[in-house]
Amino acid sequence: MTTTLTNPITEDDIANYLANTPDFFERHAELLAAVHLNSPHSNRAVSLQERQAQMLRDKIKGLEHRIMDMIRNGNENVILSDKLLRWARTLFSSNDVLALPAQIAAEIQDQFSMPQVGIKVWDVAPQFAHADFTQGVSDDAKLFASSLMEPFCGVNSGFEAVSWLPEPHLAVSLAILPLRAGLIGSATPAFGMLVLASPDAQRFASSMGTDFLERIAELASAALTRLR
Repeated sequence: MTTTLTNPITEDDIANYLANTPDFFERHAELLAAVHLNSPHSNRAVSLQERQAQMLRDKIKGLEHRIMDMIRNGNENVILSDKLLRWARTLFSSNDVLALPAQIAAEIQDQFSMPQVGIKVWDVAPQFAHADFTQGVSDDAKLFASSLMEPFCGVNSGFEAVSWLPEPHLAVSLAILPLRAGLIGSATPAFGMLVLASPDAQRFASSMGTDFLERIAELASAALTRLR
């Protein structure tokens, strides 16, 4: 005589059964009080209902932290937007076109607590061709600027633009912004470059978002078209 051995019931079988039989605990309500689990917050055993309540409280706490992060990020964005608007207002109210590049750099340092800012502009009108902000830019640097479709963020690896800073040796991380007519990602050749530098290696990381820097580049470019 032979017998057929059945497969043993697994935890997945039990889980699937309970998931597909929602009225099981209605018919066996006493089990909810009888089942005890270890509490993650103490060394004592707790009932299933209490453990579920703890899990729900933990989930709510996690959601609260996420909400607070969202509120904090929202507040920071509002502050940055206000600074950007104040910076833009000073640019477009300036009547001294020759001083505009230096003013752009100074206002960025002031409004955004930027340790160092450098700027160069080329392909300007003849009356501005001998200004300081047009000097000392190689053809390679101009080609590099035109190749950037978005701001570069990362560590200082010997870019020429670092030499435009007051203290190049203190530049550890950089944001390099191309200046061109129209949107920053267009194929229009760049007519300038803006470099922001910090001694903090994490200030400008390669993984950071560049939307805010793109707006700075586009506003600066728009203001500097008066030099061309």
